[in-house]
Amino acid sequence: MRIIFMGTPDFAVPALLSIAKAGHDIVAVYTQPPRPAGRGMTVRNSPVHQEAEALGLPVRVPESLKSPAEQKRFAALEADAAVVVAYGLILPAMVLNGTRRGVFNIHASLLPRWRGAAPINRAIMAGDAESGVSIMRVTQGLDEGPVCLMDRLAIGPDMTAGELHDALSDLGAELMVEVLASLGEGKLHCVEQDGNLATYAAKLSNEETRIDWARPAQEVHNHIRGLSPYPGAWFQIVQNGKAERVKVQGSTLETGRGAPGTLLDDRLTVACADGAVRLTRVQRAGKKPMLADAFLRGVDLPPGSTLL
Repeated sequence: MRIIFMGTPDFAVPALLSIAKAGHDIVAVYTQPPRPAGRGMTVRNSPVHQEAEALGLPVRVPESLKSPAEQKRFAALEADAAVVVAYGLILPAMVLNGTRRGVFNIHASLLPRWRGAAPINRAIMAGDAESGVSIMRVTQGLDEGPVCLMDRLAIGPDMTAGELHDALSDLGAELMVEVLASLGEGKLHCVEQDGNLATYAAKLSNEETRIDWARPAQEVHNHIRGLSPYPGAWFQIVQNGKAERVKVQGSTLETGRGAPGTLLDDRLTVACADGAVRLTRVQRAGKKPMLADAFLRGVDLPPGSTLL
């Protein structure tokens, strides 16, 4: 089939590769324009842009799809379907109706649970035992379209958002190829969502990234792994009279008791309101992530110290 692919970040790359490998004719790849990125803020093409160029596919980088001229260019591709994976632009009605058989999205949740911008992070932060991927026919409502295929994935007790992201990215690519095959054979059946069961995965804010040791250990652990590796949950330490922010990239539940925020041992176990968490991987400002023992060798934090 003639496919338009629309995506931007790493999460979308496996789907692009799988659709190409399946033999579909990808007539255009839409992605976000090049942006400054990295420590040096060098202007870079998106991961999807880079992969599309490596595959020899035509790439389009409009700032918006709202203009009649851009919508006319989209329709002129005469595609059978469009695949959308974390593209980052709102799709106007003319684009949603601009292919023969519709627009299909890979959404990283078990719809209608976790509609919205941050389903992977929110699932872990909420303590969900499972997540998954839903292939949805896109409508104008936010992640409200009928679901054409879904598969589930268990969330391990220490699994981070980054690990779940990678697993769901690969799963979504597999499911999308199945959906396109069924669509081509005229056998695709999609089921409307029950909006009464919907929950909303709000975009992450900087204000919610600081660790609150006064919460129960399970909640602290979920908070840490739900924000790892990005944007990263954090706490502060005081070294040489100065406060320093430390991000946490990994943790695990531990037994222990003490005033919230108190360092209980020489393994970076921290007391919470109920129980404790052991920080397994942390990152000081301007440095690479490191294991707990390496971190403790470089700071003055004896047991009994308070993490802020």
